[in-house]
Amino acid sequence: MTKKFKLVTLAATAVLTLSIAGQGFAATNSFTDIANVSAKDKIISLQNKGLVQGVTKDRYFPDATLTAAQGIQLIVNALDLNIDTLRFIKEPHATDYFPKADDEAWYADALIIAANNDIGLPNDLDPNKTWTKEEFTHQLILAIEKHSNLPMIKLMPMEFNDQDELSVSYEGSVQRALVLKIAELDQDGNFNPTDEITRADAAVLIYNALAYIDAAPAPSAE
Repeated sequence: MTKKFKLVTLAATAVLTLSIAGQGFAATNSFTDIANVSAKDKIISLQNKGLVQGVTKDRYFPDATLTAAQGIQLIVNALDLNIDTLRFIKEPHATDYFPKADDEAWYADALIIAANNDIGLPNDLDPNKTWTKEEFTHQLILAIEKHSNLPMIKLMPMEFNDQDELSVSYEGSVQRALVLKIAELDQDGNFNPTDEITRADAAVLIYNALAYIDAAPAPSAE
């Protein structure tokens, strides 16, 4: 009989949330570069929960852009996804699911977890590609809807200035994020869907998503 085994020591122990590949982290400290960032309180709250960390001991780099790998690691950690109960015929590798991945990269475990939790990632995912705001929002909403047991509610789509810039495949997810107040428009009424998303923007979306999950009523028995 083929020997079965369980994959252990995954991303939860790697603590690479919102990392920039190749850089390490230190223990929790107050960030010195977010004093004038509007998302300061949300970033600190997530840091205190162990969901985000700095790129260095005392710097968060809020304006740095987010790669797909970093975004997936953040979603996996925020939703506490894992594969603890799964058994594999052979040891899984990130490239089993995403051919463009690197099995030796820091993000490999997060991709394996994401794939086995079916959060809707495309097979041609490039982990090193910088995600746009609409891409990260889309993947976050899919993951939430898959794993948070939220109630089914009818939503009235919002109108906003630059909605014609939305990719068709992301439109529904972005609309749900806006109506549920997980995502927000800027002061000019724009979503800026094709802008590269920053670490600060991603932290805000994660914070708002977790707040919505905590506040959402349980689904009805029907």
